[in-house]
Amino acid sequence: MSETAARLEQEPGPAGRTVFGHPIGLVNLFNVELWERFSYYGMVGILAYYLYYSLDQGGLGLPQTTATGIVGAYGGLVYLSTVLGGWLSDRVFGMERMVFYGGFVVMIGHIALAILPGLAGVGVGLVCVALGSGALKANASSLLGTLYAKGDARCDGGFTLFYLGINIGAFVGPLLTGLLQSELGFHYGFGAAAIGMALGLAQYIVFRRNLGNHGKQPTNPLPAEARKKAALIGVAIVVVIVLVLLTGLVTLANLKWVTTGVIVLAAIAYFLVMLISDKVTPVEKSRVGAFIPLFIANAAFWSLFQQMFTALAVYSDERMDWNIFGWTAPSAWIQAEEPVWIILLSPVFAVIWTKLRERAPSTPMKFAIGVIGMGVAFLLFLIFAGSTGKSTPAIAVFFIMAVFAISELMLSPIGLSVTTKLAPEAFRAQMMALYFFSVGLGTSISGVLAGFYSPNNEHAYFGISGGITIVIGLIVVALSPWIRRKMEGVH
Repeated sequence: MSETAARLEQEPGPAGRTVFGHPIGLVNLFNVELWERFSYYGMVGILAYYLYYSLDQGGLGLPQTTATGIVGAYGGLVYLSTVLGGWLSDRVFGMERMVFYGGFVVMIGHIALAILPGLAGVGVGLVCVALGSGALKANASSLLGTLYAKGDARCDGGFTLFYLGINIGAFVGPLLTGLLQSELGFHYGFGAAAIGMALGLAQYIVFRRNLGNHGKQPTNPLPAEARKKAALIGVAIVVVIVLVLLTGLVTLANLKWVTTGVIVLAAIAYFLVMLISDKVTPVEKSRVGAFIPLFIANAAFWSLFQQMFTALAVYSDERMDWNIFGWTAPSAWIQAEEPVWIILLSPVFAVIWTKLRERAPSTPMKFAIGVIGMGVAFLLFLIFAGSTGKSTPAIAVFFIMAVFAISELMLSPIGLSVTTKLAPEAFRAQMMALYFFSVGLGTSISGVLAGFYSPNNEHAYFGISGGITIVIGLIVVALSPWIRRKMEGVH
């Protein structure tokens, strides 16, 4: 019997039960993440179109490059806000409560998008969704990690199943909101996202007891005398942000560049804090060092993957043939193609990693394969480059998305899992926030890159993007032995 299984069996009540060999708390976190991703991907799937469609189409009429830049920057800010969610969890509230608070704020954001018109609704809604998603995402993943002891071979399988929940939400969300947007209007799509998050919160409240005492307390509580200082720093940060916006230093056009720069600086600062903290042991510092090249590889992967919501959203709208037996499907459905493959393949990968155990490829090699695969997927778009109009068959892109999915399964759930394993004990939730920084950096870069896309330069765009990403993956292969040594026993 594993250490985790023994510990769970000693816990009284529902928290001591297992489902398919995994802690029952996985079911609760699976469902809350499913509905959060339903709402997030449902909303972001139609967001670019809402921003750049003309007024008579129900949109706001912004320039297309500005719209895709906003979507990329917004995605980056979602993941940047995980640092706040992680800090509040580690120092004040604990992970379990932050999951609930985050979900509630997400729901408020989607309601704002649904009922407030124009840029006011966009501003209020996206700020709330960004803050709420940041709180929920970092802490749901970290909370799941606490259900397994370090070294428990079930952990990768558990995170892969958790990732299945993410992708069920990511599949259904764009299908429903895209259909509502095309048939009834954008605000109905945003309203569906709000209802989805409400459902996720309801089930979380009902089955909260399944989590037992996991994540109830902060791992590094903030001393009472330091709380006033922390509050003043928070107020000062808000004041600075407001002043920057009022002075016009940050505009809708340059938001993607500013967001990318802020995430880079924040990530560097976070790595330094953990590497010099006296609460982090030498072994833990070595593991943090091993995480640096994985952080960069992860950012490279997501800079291409997240273009489903930026450049590839435009590609879907202008280059893909969505005719299905005489009916034209919504362009937003491109976001639902890739999750189909994740849903089909996640159980397969979960079984593979559980069966292989220590014989599975090392984490650095999994990352490298994922990054290289993502580059290859972009090169496959060259098959259709040079044609004109809506000539790329949706079914062809569906099969390209299979390569997206295999690459994602090699990297993303493994990244979530290894982050919990490499995390210093005093920085568990904040280390997960740092992982999401890499996703946020890639997401923000996807908005930057989308500004260079047009149907006239597809050979250069897909060729250069894919080629550079493959090179990054090969560099990770070369560094793999060094990374494994630095991981200090973590496979």
